[in-house]
Amino acid sequence: MRPEAPVPLRAGPSISDWFRLDPEGKLIAMTGRAELGQGNRTALLQMVADELGVCLDDIAIETARTDRTVNEGFTSGSVSVSEGGVALRWAASALRHLVLDRAAETSGIRRDALDIEDSTITQDGIPTGLSAVQLSAGLDLNVPVTEFASPRQPDERWRRFRDIGRIDLRERIVGAPFVHDMEAPDMLFGSPVHPPSRTARLVSLDVDALRARPGVVDVVLDGSFVGILAKSRFEAARAATAAHAIAEWTDTAVPPNDAMAAISGSEENAETVFETGTMESAQGQRFELTVSRQFLFHASVAPSAAVAVWNRGAVTVWTHSQGVFPLRNAIAKSLRMQEDDVTVIHRPGAGCYGHNGADDAAFDAVLMARAVPGRHVKVVWSRQDEFRSAPLGPGMATTVSAAVSPEGRIVSADVVVNSAPHTNRPGVNGTPNLLAASYLSDPFPPAPAPADVPLARGGGAARNAVPGYSIPNVRLRKRIVSGLPYRTSALRSLGAFTNIFAIEALIDDIAAHRGADPIDFRLRHLDDPRSREVIKRLADLTGEERSRALPEGCGWGLGFARYKNASGYCAVMACVNCTEEVQVTDVHCVADIGEVISPDGARNQIEGGIVQSVSWTTKEAAKLEGTKVVAGGWMDYPILLFTETPRVAVELIERPEAAPLGCGEIAQAPTAAAIGNAVRAGLGIRVCDLPISRSAIIEAASRQPDHHSHPVAG
Repeated sequence: MRPEAPVPLRAGPSISDWFRLDPEGKLIAMTGRAELGQGNRTALLQMVADELGVCLDDIAIETARTDRTVNEGFTSGSVSVSEGGVALRWAASALRHLVLDRAAETSGIRRDALDIEDSTITQDGIPTGLSAVQLSAGLDLNVPVTEFASPRQPDERWRRFRDIGRIDLRERIVGAPFVHDMEAPDMLFGSPVHPPSRTARLVSLDVDALRARPGVVDVVLDGSFVGILAKSRFEAARAATAAHAIAEWTDTAVPPNDAMAAISGSEENAETVFETGTMESAQGQRFELTVSRQFLFHASVAPSAAVAVWNRGAVTVWTHSQGVFPLRNAIAKSLRMQEDDVTVIHRPGAGCYGHNGADDAAFDAVLMARAVPGRHVKVVWSRQDEFRSAPLGPGMATTVSAAVSPEGRIVSADVVVNSAPHTNRPGVNGTPNLLAASYLSDPFPPAPAPADVPLARGGGAARNAVPGYSIPNVRLRKRIVSGLPYRTSALRSLGAFTNIFAIEALIDDIAAHRGADPIDFRLRHLDDPRSREVIKRLADLTGEERSRALPEGCGWGLGFARYKNASGYCAVMACVNCTEEVQVTDVHCVADIGEVISPDGARNQIEGGIVQSVSWTTKEAAKLEGTKVVAGGWMDYPILLFTETPRVAVELIERPEAAPLGCGEIAQAPTAAAIGNAVRAGLGIRVCDLPISRSAIIEAASRQPDHHSHPVAG
């Protein structure tokens, strides 16, 4: 039975949507996916080379740009390979079919005796002297992929091109590939003057005084949007600082006394998004806990940036956005333009983990460039801009309760998720969702009550809130708390980070209360063989280390999940030392992501997710004051230091016969859960309010004088 065609082929049905030849005769593969530092450009090129049989020197890959590539939406959710890569593989297979047909016609050799190896047409493995790339020239590629595609079977793949290094790494280290590095002879530099809070509006500003400052070319003023254009970045930044000092703003929004309390204590109607079995019929000893996560920053090392230029009423913008097509739509809508008059080209920048400030910086550049047609304008946000104006990862509070039978089986799980919105990306919920668009004199405000990502598409706030264990009675409800004055949107793994932490914490607490081994207790509640295997493999790998005696205050903890309950499987074991501060010393991970395209790239992605999760779990929390985000620099928002990075080991269970699954976000939540469970193992204290800092442990201990969790009454 032929597999179903990949979803991206709906937007790009023809081979010509995915391949072209450049003027020098090199084959160019085109993808709507953006390279955000995760290495997918390398992995996608590997898939093309493997499927076609063409040497890497003969092909190149072009990533997301609205004037050439297929509209694949946002590069998010760990689907660049599992969806975008599989679509490219199908297109490459169809192209191989056409090339071999042409080779048969040219040579007179039987079609079934031909193949492509190292860019050369072979007959029964012997080179014929015909070049596959040269034969591609002149082919009519404007034909349906699905009519000709027949991708190689698993046992035919990966004869070459498996362990190549990152194709972009050298340039990133010693070159100048980033949008921040772009230069043009006519370039001006722009600095936005963001309001002090999302809900503030401009009352007055001495524009003439700003225009008189050294190097300033113009001041763009449109409603509450203020942009400084100058001859140098330094002069633009100095003028923006001066503007902040003299601008007067008003803010009529009423902030909550405590944002996290407003989320956890929300009494809005909870929407039931999943239910199986009958909760009322589940009898047994009941356990419950509530976990909260603070608002988080993306905390990219470099700030957001973009370059834009207007020419004859049309605009081109270079950006490190996750979604060039949604951004094009949002820009066109904000300025009431035709989409065809907006070209958005992806250019590497600071790696993002969801919706950061990249799109906003792009729109800032567009607005400022409109004032100086024909000139390139580069906008680089300040660190203060990045902290105070980019979307935050939403604060959340997840409550999980369970009933356990006398035999020690979990017979019910009731999950309630309270969260600020996760879905305010450009173009989502019917509005541009660009910061400056809401400040214009003819504004586009954000949606007052953003819709969440449905569970059928992976979920937003409710992502991974359905326990991945064999529990007969499960109910999941969620509340999206929309009335807060803070700007929130997607951050890596969305709700999965908090929800899996809560579920895995309760699983561990129940196992501890019953005196059961946490590994065995999980395995007793898992029927899926792949879930069981990652946990068993992890237990075997770490068994010797875990058997060694640990100092007081140290402990090992386990976390497990299948991302989105449909993607990669990930089990993590972490060791913590809480004798002084909370220090994660060792992390072991076993992951099953189906067919592994680039083993090195997959391990790098998982390792990066682990390290970021350690930082989130033990250190990170955005500071809010009234309607404002008050962090202005790194001293206000500590993140994990290089000297605090744990030893990390990742093992992949490779399944070449299986579909590839995403890996970029699978480790985020299991790592957090493993750390929380390790703290409980080492101290006997369950810390439910993240981050797990020294002060959080002391606070949790004061609430649990005997240092143990208890089942709830009823």
